[in-house]
Amino acid sequence: MVVGDFAEELQTVVIGSGPGGYVAAIRAAQLGQKVTLIERGNIGGVCLNVGCIPSKALIHAGEEYQTSLDSSLLGIETKETTIDFKKTQAWKDEKVVRPLTKGVEQLLKKNQVSIIKGEAYFVNSQTLHVMFDDEKGQTYTFEKAIIATGSRPIELSSFKFNKRIIDSTGVLNLSELPKKLIVIGGGYIGTELAGAYAKLGTEVTILEGMDQILMGFEKDMVKLVEQNFKSKNVKVITNALAKKAEQDDQHVTVTYEANGKEEQLEADYVLVSVGRRPNTDDIGLDIAGIETDEKGFIQVDEQGRTNKKNIFAIGDIVPGLALAHKASYEAKVAAEALSGSKGAAVDYLAMPAVCFTDPELATVGYTEKEAKAKGFDAVSNKFPLAGNGRALSLNQTTGFVRLVTEKESHTILGAQIAGVSASDLIAELGLAIENGLTAEDIALTIHSHPSLGESIMDAAELVLGQPIHT
Repeated sequence: MVVGDFAEELQTVVIGSGPGGYVAAIRAAQLGQKVTLIERGNIGGVCLNVGCIPSKALIHAGEEYQTSLDSSLLGIETKETTIDFKKTQAWKDEKVVRPLTKGVEQLLKKNQVSIIKGEAYFVNSQTLHVMFDDEKGQTYTFEKAIIATGSRPIELSSFKFNKRIIDSTGVLNLSELPKKLIVIGGGYIGTELAGAYAKLGTEVTILEGMDQILMGFEKDMVKLVEQNFKSKNVKVITNALAKKAEQDDQHVTVTYEANGKEEQLEADYVLVSVGRRPNTDDIGLDIAGIETDEKGFIQVDEQGRTNKKNIFAIGDIVPGLALAHKASYEAKVAAEALSGSKGAAVDYLAMPAVCFTDPELATVGYTEKEAKAKGFDAVSNKFPLAGNGRALSLNQTTGFVRLVTEKESHTILGAQIAGVSASDLIAELGLAIENGLTAEDIALTIHSHPSLGESIMDAAELVLGQPIHT
């Protein structure tokens, strides 16, 4: 390892090019920093290559397949629908993932961000060594750094990853459509991918250790997903402990315990989706003196600054939900702080969380229970999508919009949406919370007709005791 006079000097370094890293690099460059981005894999990180984006592509493919099966309801008769899964995977890779990752690379170049392909290790708090391959490397000194190395799936000791026991990356890149799939873990990733494959015709079983799937969402929202799973023949087994797996060339048999009894299930593949761990254990943080907690998360202040004042950390490697948009948000704050802004600081109240199940689930701000725990005199009002004309015309009336407001002022404290396009609709309510708006503000905002957005206006009118459509 070469250090000292032979080290190349850099100003600002960003390690990792996911939705945290590439956004941090671009924003820092826009603010006058000379930025170098270091990436050991593909530009775009997990999210663009093997996470958020490809999973949504498969979810959409499943929705299209289901639409063709159900089209007779609309008077559209089709011949038997078939799936060429290799073509589906090729579309996902060539028409969705590749254009996005190439686009990010062009954005980096446009903003004059230099890119180094290699694996970075800290030598000290102002020096990095980057290995380009197994033999070649280079040492760099830097003034400032943002660590955005992301996370990886947790591997269970009794379910080591291999050909038939796979993680989220593996299940997104299967060359064949499984006849049967077991999903261990009913969180965001597990339920989304279970739903995607169920819509494509796979027989899916979810084994969840808690008493419900999707613990981050309220029960009445989760119930809608469970009902949809039943209609797609997805079996959800809660309070289940997956114990071991036995496999041959074609199948995997999982032994699990539920209700005091041991049972067995057989499938083509097992997806293990029990959480993710931060990629902080092999980059020399201890050598650089950067503090982490017992789980490996880097400790940061409200600007993303670590205990080393010139080094910041963002995304999955810091405490909080592992969300791509959280990483991008933290990236902008850290880039501004690194560039000299003293007022930049994170505020997570209006941070949405979305799950692309069927129906979609989205939440932002406080639930009613959380708001009351914070001392607010909070109430909630729920408008059903069955009362929305656009939802009816889409034949997707399952779900609701719920507003959590302060009783006297009608200030919006939180919102939950279950239903079609919840992932898009939640943005309006995030904006409302961010700006301290009231139900009156939304009710007085003219919403186009017919639109799903009208359901938010209707929910606001319900808060005011002046509902038109319910």
